[in-house]
Amino acid sequence: MSDFIYNLDSDGIAIITWDVPDKSMNVLTREAFSTFEGHLDTALEDDAVKGVVITSGKDTFAGGMDLSVLATIRAESGDNPAPALFDFIMNGHRILRKIERAGMDPKTNKGGKPIACAIPGLCAGIGTEIALACHRRFMADTPKGKIGLPEILLGLFPGAGGTTRYSRMVGAMAAAPVLLEGRMLDPKKAKSAQLIDEVTAPDALMADAKAWVLQAGDADIVKPWDQKGWKMPGGAPYHPQGFMTFVGASAMINGKTKGVYPAAKALLSSIYEGALVPFDTALRVEARYFTQILNDPTSSAMIRSLFLNKEALEKGANRPDVADETVTKVGVLGAGMMGAGIAFVSAKAGIDVVLIDQEQASADKGKAYSEGILDKGIARKKVTEDKKTEILGRITATTDLQALKGCDLIVEAVFEDPGVKAEITQKVEAIVGEDTIFATNTSTLPITELAKASKRPEQFIGIHFFSPVDKMLLVEIIKGAETGDRAIAKSLDYVRQIRKTPIVVNDARFFYANRCIIPYINEGIRMVGEGVTPALIDNAAQLLGFPVGPLQLVDETSVDLGVKIAKATRAAMGDAYPDSAVDDVLFWMAEEGRLGRKVGKGFYAYDDKGKRTGLWEGLADKYPHTENPDLSVVQHRLMMAQVLEAVRALEEGVLEDIREGDVGAILGWGFAPWSGGPFSWLDMIGAARAVEICESLEGDRFAVPALLREMAEKGETFYQRFTETKAA
Repeated sequence: MSDFIYNLDSDGIAIITWDVPDKSMNVLTREAFSTFEGHLDTALEDDAVKGVVITSGKDTFAGGMDLSVLATIRAESGDNPAPALFDFIMNGHRILRKIERAGMDPKTNKGGKPIACAIPGLCAGIGTEIALACHRRFMADTPKGKIGLPEILLGLFPGAGGTTRYSRMVGAMAAAPVLLEGRMLDPKKAKSAQLIDEVTAPDALMADAKAWVLQAGDADIVKPWDQKGWKMPGGAPYHPQGFMTFVGASAMINGKTKGVYPAAKALLSSIYEGALVPFDTALRVEARYFTQILNDPTSSAMIRSLFLNKEALEKGANRPDVADETVTKVGVLGAGMMGAGIAFVSAKAGIDVVLIDQEQASADKGKAYSEGILDKGIARKKVTEDKKTEILGRITATTDLQALKGCDLIVEAVFEDPGVKAEITQKVEAIVGEDTIFATNTSTLPITELAKASKRPEQFIGIHFFSPVDKMLLVEIIKGAETGDRAIAKSLDYVRQIRKTPIVVNDARFFYANRCIIPYINEGIRMVGEGVTPALIDNAAQLLGFPVGPLQLVDETSVDLGVKIAKATRAAMGDAYPDSAVDDVLFWMAEEGRLGRKVGKGFYAYDDKGKRTGLWEGLADKYPHTENPDLSVVQHRLMMAQVLEAVRALEEGVLEDIREGDVGAILGWGFAPWSGGPFSWLDMIGAARAVEICESLEGDRFAVPALLREMAEKGETFYQRFTETKAA
């Protein structure tokens, strides 16, 4: 069955319907694009056809290009894939240009057939680029309807004409939010941004598109850039106004990307150079830059981790082969920030929630957290009053443990104390059914030890949420020594229900995410104690692509939490504890009352509104600045502090799948997304280079793991050695 279906209606309108069989979302393949072109040719060559409507057989239009196509082209092309990729891109330009010109005379711009695009819902990537090539775009006004060009978020940029067409439609500055930020817009905002022309009722979508086709004339279908005298909106680069636009855009890009995301720079270069030449030449310029980015290792790494690997994990790549374990009713123990957030995302996903706390006022406050989020959504017109009522109606806030009867999953989020957790585990297990899975939300306490309080350790598991729960995408699922397959499957199914991305790891101190992020924070604090300029430390991290530096991060998570973790770790490790130098700084900060952003003073100073005003000058008084190391040394220390822990986690069996290590790092703590994650980064620089960097750094914490040294000697990469593909 074809991905595109052709029909000619009684009014002489050819309907080309995109409907990929057995897929919830349309994605474009090479074969399907060829089929589409055949249908387009049929419509343009048939004198009985008055015009064309391109639409979808689903309630969405398109999710984009099937990115595995790019990998296939690379594999087919051997050591030099650039020519094949360029030809593939130019063939796409040729097909979309055929839509745009629609058979019109090249000299007179007359005789073409009007082509409309009827968009029933979500439209992204190549779907939007196809729509932009059409002469009129109609979009159904639905709550979930969004349209945009989000390729920049995957380390790419719109390379099928989207960059050239949209920037010429609205100008470089107006195009920036869509092209450079990857914003997806609802129908009304999309019309204002000129991504679409008409917002229509869902049941009138096709009728409106057909009506336009039947009345459209020659002047209605000629694109502005195909008309004589066309000028770039906002000014071309050599125009005074345009010159300022491009200077400002260049500064903005470098300010936001810190130079580590090549796609953004390539996108701006494509617009700048393309604006200096005719449209068809501009498409070749765009194709050249797009080919360059496709061959950049950062784009391959981001596509693999943020699209292919992430999607595989969300679809259950590592799910045990047991029956479906969909959650219908969840009990959340503890109504603090974490428990309240878990209750909200569960209720939002359609799951009934029992939110328990010791005091009714605390339980009510936990439910009110959901109300606050929903009220913000209403203010932004993203949530309706009916939806708010529906979600809040699913949350029962109470002190009565008996209300947990009927829950098929319990998520415990009480105080981080083994005794408290053990007591509540035993009380709840005496009430809930024998099949109920019990999950503890902890970031540091070993799951195997906590499971000793359970009568059913095979049904006891760790589910580590990241704060704030409603915004963070990652959920870390931790297997205890006796955790069974059914508990793992239930946890994975629950995470899928609440639309988060799961990774599954084995039990060990700090699990995976915190195991890697704590050394990053500690390395930054350690350098403060050594007299390294604090600004250099945090800026070095941001120049690596981290969203925040280690000093800002410890301020955000709170200094006293760091002190608590340090004391617990020291007690557990005894003489093997490696971070006394870090504690000297951290404990002094706590004694000074500088506990971070929550109290308005930490490594940074803050104003009355909680806004950072700069690094605290008292740091220099306590730890005078010495001669700073080279930027590269600071960056190597910050990078290797995390990456080596990821390797050790794999070596020790805490991680079982490097895909989870990469996806978890990016989504869990913002590990340099351009790199694709720690294992992708090691593959990018090579194991031998990684060993060389480690040997140039001082301290046992940079000792080369045996696995990494072995791979360097054999010339292996992680994705060569550990890519045992599991069916999702």
